[in-house]
Amino acid sequence: MGHLLYKNSLSYKGYLIIPFVFGKADTYEIYSYKLLSEIGRKSRFHKAENPAQMYGSSISNVLDIAKEHIDKNLEFVSQGDSFKYRYVYRNNLIIVYRESGKYFYDHYPPDSLNNIAAPRVFTSEYECLKWIKQGLDGLNVKQKAR
Repeated sequence: MGHLLYKNSLSYKGYLIIPFVFGKADTYEIYSYKLLSEIGRKSRFHKAENPAQMYGSSISNVLDIAKEHIDKNLEFVSQGDSFKYRYVYRNNLIIVYRESGKYFYDHYPPDSLNNIAAPRVFTSEYECLKWIKQGLDGLNVKQKAR
Protein backbone atom coordinates (compact mmCIF):
# COMPACT_ATOMS: atom_id res chain seq x y z
CA MET A 1 0.00 0.00 0.00
CA GLY A 2 1.26 3.45 -0.88
CA HIS A 3 0.56 6.74 0.78
CA LEU A 4 -2.93 7.47 1.93
CA LEU A 5 -4.34 10.22 -0.27
CA TYR A 6 -5.42 12.51 2.55
CA LYS A 7 -5.87 15.48 0.20
CA ASN A 8 -8.63 13.50 -1.53
CA SER A 9 -10.35 12.39 1.67
CA LEU A 10 -14.06 12.95 2.10
CA SER A 11 -16.03 13.47 5.29
CA TYR A 12 -19.33 11.61 5.01
CA LYS A 13 -21.96 10.88 7.68
CA GLY A 14 -19.48 10.66 10.55
CA TYR A 15 -16.75 8.86 8.65
CA LEU A 16 -13.65 10.07 6.89
CA ILE A 17 -13.11 8.16 3.65
CA ILE A 18 -9.43 8.09 2.72
CA PRO A 19 -8.54 6.72 -0.72
CA PHE A 20 -5.22 5.17 -1.68
CA VAL A 21 -3.68 3.41 -4.65
CA PHE A 22 -4.12 -0.29 -3.97
CA GLY A 23 -2.17 -1.46 -6.99
CA LYS A 24 -1.70 -1.21 -10.71
CA ALA A 25 -2.95 -3.25 -13.63
CA ASP A 26 -0.86 -2.46 -16.67
CA THR A 27 -0.76 1.35 -16.53
CA TYR A 28 -4.05 1.75 -14.66
CA GLU A 29 -4.23 2.49 -10.96
CA ILE A 30 -6.66 0.55 -8.78
CA TYR A 31 -8.02 2.48 -5.81
CA SER A 32 -9.15 1.32 -2.40
CA TYR A 33 -9.97 3.21 0.79
CA LYS A 34 -9.74 3.26 4.55
CA LEU A 35 -12.17 4.75 7.04
CA LEU A 36 -11.96 6.70 10.24
CA SER A 37 -15.08 6.99 12.39
CA GLU A 38 -16.03 9.95 14.56
CA ILE A 39 -17.05 7.47 17.28
CA GLY A 40 -13.65 5.75 17.13
CA ARG A 41 -13.35 2.14 18.24
CA LYS A 42 -17.07 1.98 18.96
CA SER A 43 -17.49 1.63 15.19
CA ARG A 44 -16.67 -1.67 13.54
CA PHE A 45 -15.47 0.38 10.54
CA HIS A 46 -12.99 2.59 12.43
CA LYS A 47 -9.61 2.17 10.69
CA ALA A 48 -11.16 -0.47 8.43
CA GLU A 49 -9.67 -1.08 5.02
CA ASN A 50 -12.21 -1.39 2.24
CA PRO A 51 -15.12 -2.93 4.19
CA ALA A 52 -17.19 -2.96 0.95
CA GLN A 53 -14.53 -5.22 -0.58
CA MET A 54 -14.83 -3.37 -3.87
CA TYR A 55 -12.17 -1.39 -5.71
CA GLY A 56 -12.38 1.61 -7.99
CA SER A 57 -10.82 2.79 -11.20
CA SER A 58 -10.59 6.38 -9.95
CA ILE A 59 -10.63 8.33 -6.71
CA SER A 60 -14.19 9.53 -7.30
CA ASN A 61 -15.30 5.98 -8.10
CA VAL A 62 -13.88 4.54 -4.87
CA LEU A 63 -15.37 7.43 -2.84
CA ASP A 64 -18.79 6.57 -4.32
CA ILE A 65 -18.28 2.90 -3.40
CA ALA A 66 -17.42 3.87 0.17
CA LYS A 67 -20.41 6.23 0.48
CA GLU A 68 -22.77 3.52 -0.77
CA HIS A 69 -21.34 1.07 1.77
CA ILE A 70 -21.75 3.59 4.59
CA ASP A 71 -25.34 4.30 3.52
CA LYS A 72 -26.18 0.58 3.61
CA ASN A 73 -24.37 -0.10 6.92
CA LEU A 74 -24.92 3.10 8.90
CA GLU A 75 -24.05 2.52 12.58
CA PHE A 76 -24.93 5.91 14.05
CA VAL A 77 -26.31 9.32 13.18
CA SER A 78 -23.61 11.96 13.06
CA GLN A 79 -24.27 15.21 14.91
CA GLY A 80 -21.96 17.32 12.77
CA ASP A 81 -18.73 17.11 10.83
CA SER A 82 -16.02 15.87 13.20
CA PHE A 83 -13.54 15.94 10.31
CA LYS A 84 -14.31 19.49 9.20
CA TYR A 85 -11.00 20.90 10.46
CA ARG A 86 -8.55 18.56 8.79
CA TYR A 87 -5.31 19.57 7.20
CA VAL A 88 -2.60 17.86 5.22
CA TYR A 89 0.97 18.92 5.91
CA ARG A 90 3.98 17.05 4.55
CA ASN A 91 1.58 14.23 3.60
CA ASN A 92 0.44 13.90 7.23
CA LEU A 93 -3.22 14.18 8.19
CA ILE A 94 -4.00 16.53 11.06
CA ILE A 95 -7.54 16.68 12.46
CA VAL A 96 -8.21 19.47 14.95
CA TYR A 97 -11.04 19.18 17.47
CA ARG A 98 -12.58 21.77 19.75
CA GLU A 99 -14.24 20.85 22.99
CA SER A 100 -15.19 23.22 25.82
CA GLY A 101 -13.01 26.01 24.43
CA LYS A 102 -9.91 23.79 24.25
CA TYR A 103 -8.26 22.38 21.14
CA PHE A 104 -6.57 19.05 20.58
CA TYR A 105 -5.67 17.01 17.53
CA ASP A 106 -5.13 13.64 15.90
CA HIS A 107 -2.09 13.16 13.70
CA TYR A 108 -1.79 10.36 11.16
CA PRO A 109 1.42 9.70 9.17
CA PRO A 110 1.32 9.29 5.37
CA ASP A 111 1.21 5.50 5.34
CA SER A 112 -1.00 4.37 8.25
CA LEU A 113 -3.94 5.25 10.43
CA ASN A 114 -1.96 5.04 13.65
CA ASN A 115 -2.63 8.23 15.57
CA ILE A 116 0.74 9.62 16.69
CA ALA A 117 -0.56 12.81 18.29
CA ALA A 118 1.04 13.93 21.52
CA PRO A 119 -1.44 14.26 24.39
CA ARG A 120 -1.54 18.02 24.50
CA VAL A 121 -4.26 20.67 24.81
CA PHE A 122 -4.15 24.09 23.12
CA THR A 123 -6.04 27.33 23.59
CA SER A 124 -6.56 27.97 19.85
CA GLU A 125 -6.60 26.15 16.55
CA TYR A 126 -3.75 28.37 15.33
CA GLU A 127 -1.58 27.43 18.34
CA CYS A 128 -2.30 23.76 17.73
CA LEU A 129 -1.43 23.89 14.02
CA LYS A 130 1.69 25.96 14.63
CA TRP A 131 2.99 23.42 17.16
CA ILE A 132 2.34 20.49 14.80
CA LYS A 133 4.00 22.28 11.86
CA GLN A 134 7.09 23.05 13.94
CA GLY A 135 7.32 19.41 15.00
CA LEU A 136 6.99 18.08 11.45
CA ASP A 137 9.44 20.66 10.09
CA GLY A 138 11.94 19.69 12.81
CA LEU A 139 11.51 16.01 12.01
CA ASN A 140 12.07 16.73 8.32
CA VAL A 141 15.32 18.59 9.08
CA LYS A 142 16.57 15.65 11.19
CA GLN A 143 15.77 13.14 8.44
CA LYS A 144 17.58 15.21 5.80
CA ALA A 145 20.66 15.43 8.04
CA ARG A 146 20.98 11.64 8.18
